[in-house]
Parts: sequence; C-alpha cells; structure tokens
Amino acid sequence: MISYAELLIKHILGGNAYIELEEILKKIDYHKIGIKYGGLPYSFWQILEHMRIAQKDILDFSEGTDYKTLKWPDEYWPDTTTPLSVEDWENTKNDFFKDRKRFNTLLSSHNENLLTPFNHGEGQNLFREALLVIEHNAYHTGQLMLLSRILDEV
Repeated sequence: MISYAELLIKHILGGNAYIELEEILKKIDYHKIGIKYGGLPYSFWQILEHMRIAQKDILDFSEGTDYKTLKWPDEYWPDTTTPLSVEDWENTKNDFFKDRKRFNTLLSSHNENLLTPFNHGEGQNLFREALLVIEHNAYHTGQLMLLSRILDEV
C-alpha cells in the first residue's frame, strides 16, 4: 500500500494530470525564455524563477530553521525578464529540482506525522505545505506549457 507521503511525492513530481516540468524545459529555446509575449505579465524564465523562489520558501518554512518571511510580491518574482546568463538559467532549473527533492525527502522522513502542526507558524503542517507545493507548481506548470507552445510559434 502506498503511503501518504509517497502519494504526495507522486503528485509533486507531476506527470499524472499534466506533462512533467522536465519535459517542458527540454523543449524551450533558451533565446525565448526572456520574451514577454503580447500582454502577458511575465516571461517563461520569470515564471520558473518564481516557482523556484516560492518552492524554496515553502521548504524553508517547513524545515523551520532560521525561516525569514519573504515580502510579497517583491521577493517572490525576479526583477528582470531574463536570467543574466545561461549559467543563471541552469542554476534556476537545478535549484528548483534540488529543492523539490529536498522537500520530498522531508515528506518521506515525516510520513507518520504529516498532520502534526509545526512548532512555528500558525498551525500549518507538512501535509498542508505539500498540497501548497502541488497546487502552486501545477498552476505555473500549466502556464509554462502554454507559454512554451506560444513561443514555439515566435
């Protein structure tokens, strides 16, 4: 029987109801990730960087070690439409997946107490934070998929 943590991890990894983020990232042309198409408010890179920042924030909060609340929306979105370099782009992707793996490891190690409120915060627990990661990343993964299709035509 699958554990609750394993079920949450399966959904965090994606690919059940939508394409995996890794597949979208394989297909996007680096030279197009900074384009703000039409009247859209964000570029492809800004959305992924926002996902990275938000996921890292949820991870840091869930770990509870030296957590510092970020200022919304300023500290959750990058100022520039494109990364400064290919290296920065690769770092964004690598850091996103590294933090996702850390979050999933945290879930695995707390399977028996996912509903136990944190010692910090206002009653949040790891189960709630996992649902937040799932919901937030699924929402923006859909945006990235659509934007990647649009940018293919540009």
